[in-house]
Formats: sequence, C-alpha cells, structure tokens
Amino acid sequence: MSAATPAPGDWLRKRAALSPSAPAVLLDGTTVTWSDLDARADRAAAALGARGLAAGDRVAVLLPNGLPFVELVHAVPRAGAVLVPLNTRLAAEELAWQVDDAGARVIVFDDATAPLATAAASAQGAAIVHAGELRAASAPLSGSAPRSLGDVHSIIYTSGTSGRPKGVMLTSGNHLWSAVGSALNLGLDPADRLLACLPMFHVGGLAVLLRSAIYGHPAVVHASFDAQRVNAAIDDGVTIVSVVATMLARMLEARGPASYPSTLRAVLLGGGPAPRPLLEACAARGVPVVQTYGLTEAASQVATLAPADALRKLGSAGKPLFPTDVRIDRDGAPDEAAAGEAGEILVRGATVSPGYWHRPEETAEVFRDGWLHTGDVGRVDDEGYLYVLDRRDDLIISGGENVYPAEVEAVLLSHPAVAEAGVYPQEDARWGSVPAAHVVLRAGMSVASDDLRQFCRERLAGYKVPAAIRFVAVLPRTPAGKLQRRLLADP
Repeated sequence: MSAATPAPGDWLRKRAALSPSAPAVLLDGTTVTWSDLDARADRAAAALGARGLAAGDRVAVLLPNGLPFVELVHAVPRAGAVLVPLNTRLAAEELAWQVDDAGARVIVFDDATAPLATAAASAQGAAIVHAGELRAASAPLSGSAPRSLGDVHSIIYTSGTSGRPKGVMLTSGNHLWSAVGSALNLGLDPADRLLACLPMFHVGGLAVLLRSAIYGHPAVVHASFDAQRVNAAIDDGVTIVSVVATMLARMLEARGPASYPSTLRAVLLGGGPAPRPLLEACAARGVPVVQTYGLTEAASQVATLAPADALRKLGSAGKPLFPTDVRIDRDGAPDEAAAGEAGEILVRGATVSPGYWHRPEETAEVFRDGWLHTGDVGRVDDEGYLYVLDRRDDLIISGGENVYPAEVEAVLLSHPAVAEAGVYPQEDARWGSVPAAHVVLRAGMSVASDDLRQFCRERLAGYKVPAAIRFVAVLPRTPAGKLQRRLLADP
C-alpha cells in the first residue's frame, strides 16, 4: 500500500491506512483485508493507466458480482477514469449502444461475459481486457490520480423501460453524501456486516461497496441473490441487507417459521412501493424491515424509515435523509402540496446527480430550478413522512379517476393464493382506460379470476377493480427486481 495522501473520493486508500488488517470482503469462505484490497486495486489501476487512459476516460465493467468487480470499483477512479458498470443481462446490441453512448475506451470482462464483451467492442471499437490481466499486473500505482469530490465517479445507465436508457452521472460527492445520510439514519455499529447480493451494476449494489469502504464494515459478497444463502449469511452475522420486495418475500418463504437473529439490524427494502401484506408479515415476525425510497439520479437512497418508526408508520418510506430535501409538487404550482395531497416527488441535495451523460435536453427537463423531478407520485403526511404511491407514468386514469397500480397490486397480494401481481392500463371504449392485472399464483394454489375480482371489489372502489385478470408464470422485472409494468400489456 502506498503511503501517498489519498485523493478525495479514494475511500479505499484511506480505509486501508486506518484499518489495514480488518476484513474488507468476505466471499465464499475467503477473507480479503483492506490492505489486500488496496494492493489489488493498485495493480488494476496501474494496468489501466498503462493503457494510456486520460483523466475522465470511461471504463466499462462487464462483470458479475465478485472480487474483480469490487477491485475495479476502486481501481477505475484511482486511475483517473470514470466507472461505467454494465448490465450483464443485456443483449450484445444493447451493450454496444451503451458502450458507444458512454464513449468507453476499455471494456473489462471475464470468461462468463467474454462473448458479450467481444460483440460490444467489435461494434464500437472499444478495447477489451480480461479482468485477470489487470489482477496479474505486477507494477503498483504510486498514488491516486488528482480528483475532487465534484468529479464524475460513475455513469450508471437507467433501466430503459421506455426508449433508450440514459447514463446518470454520479460524482464522488454524491456517493459520499449518500453514505453519510444512510449512516446518520441507521447509525453505525462496529459489528456491522453489509450484504452485497444486489447486482453491482445497479446503484443499490454499488452503494453497498462504497459504503463498506467509507464505514470500514466488511461486505459479504454473493454472486447473485439466493434466498437460502441470504438467510444463512444473516445467521452468520450479516447485520444490514438491501433487497426489493420480491427478494424479501422469497427470504421469508425459504425461512419458514424460524425467526431471524437479533443481530439483524435492518432489512432495507427498496425498488418501489412495498405491498402492505409483506410489511405486515415482517412486522408479525419481528423482521426489522426498513422501507426506503431512492433512485439512481440521487445516488440510491432519498428517504428511509428509521427502524423505530417501522411499525408506527407502516408503508411509509420515512423522512428525507440528512443531505436531501423532498417536496410534493402540485403540477407546477408555486406552493407545495398540503399534507396528504398527492403529487410528483421532487428531490434536491448533495446526493442529486449533476445530470445525464451527453443529454442536455433531458437533463434540463428533469433537473429544474434546483430540484430533481422524479416522475414518482407520493404524498407527505402531517408529520413529514413520505409515502410513495406510484410512478407518474404508471398512473391509470379511468373515467377521470386516478388509479394507482401499486394500491391494486397490494390488495391482490393480500390474497393467500397470490404470489406476485402486476397492474397495467387496458383500453376501454367507455372509460378510456381501466386497470387489468397479471397474477402469479403460489405453488400448489389456485383461484378463479372472477373470485379474485370479487376479493378486490370487497376492498377497493369499483373503478379500481381489475377489469381482467390473467394468470402467468412470471412477471417482467428489471435486474434490480423492479416490476416493468409497461411490458405487461405486451403478449
């Protein structure tokens, strides 16, 4: 490890100086210390630098969750470049578009992603390098490249559920303030272990790795989400887990009636409004679920419910974290919405992205007057707690009435035979649009669609009851587990 003064944002260098022998990464029975990880990142950064990268050049990382990915998260900015994590589940054509859009000079791949990397690079002319070559480099880096907290650390592409995805620029300062805000909300415990089971190319997965270095807490890295493995990791000392609703439901199902250990401090639940039945099931079993609201454009978390409020404010995403402000917009009205009034969620603060990569028009549209216009619909109660209702784009207007798909999905999910539900608009000659639903049933269970509609009718206003219910095997989701409602109507 170099004794050079760490550049701003080189949290690994600082952490290795503070606690060199403490565990940094726990992976498949292997422990990597902060000093070891720092040395590995040095070699990778030196190898990247030897390829002639200039300050601000983009390095695309096409790797699954694992130690090479962790090393590059720190090595790329240390070399003065910008990290561009790529979704390993995309097709080669989609990857080639993102590589070209980012202007990536290099694509880092491994054996599993070699065909995708080759296809993406051949289409756009980027150089490809195997992660093993970077790890085998012998010459260490003498120091970190000059940087500031305002420099772009990473470009993360949105899911692209409508049109081409956009590259969200996140600075080192965005990531740092996001970590600070989360720590001020949840607190820090010397015994904390963070589980990294979300895809690392997603902002939620990347945030775990960066916070691990900033806090000095080891990251337990899983190649992918597996409910049994996650439960076992919790039994083995993991204290904080970040998942989405479908993951948490699978964890509870795999766990059976057994309780979770008291060492589990928080299960951060993101990915959209959580079904109330799931939250109630966690409350009944003492699972410390902490609902959170965030988005890539705000470096992950915006608001998170404090654990002490988990039961009192069931269904809320909590209050804005310390570095952020939230307001509810009433269609451009100068004064914000009254308590309980629904509108678009706006966010400002130190975690908010400076904008989209090479997208000045979209940046000007979304980042206006100092506020990030999220496109999400929510309300704030009289105590300042945020409730996320739905995506504005997913809102169904039926005969002039607003129907929030998440509300209907929550009712469907409360039926004992329903495992998953997705609600979307269906054209209607009389009402213009009506809600319809796709439903995944629990294994071994059945229910007639008419019976399920009657179940909804007893719990919802008539205009909210799905006009049609179709039973399917799976629902379309992003790699982060978010439901893609726009794809539901596609046969």
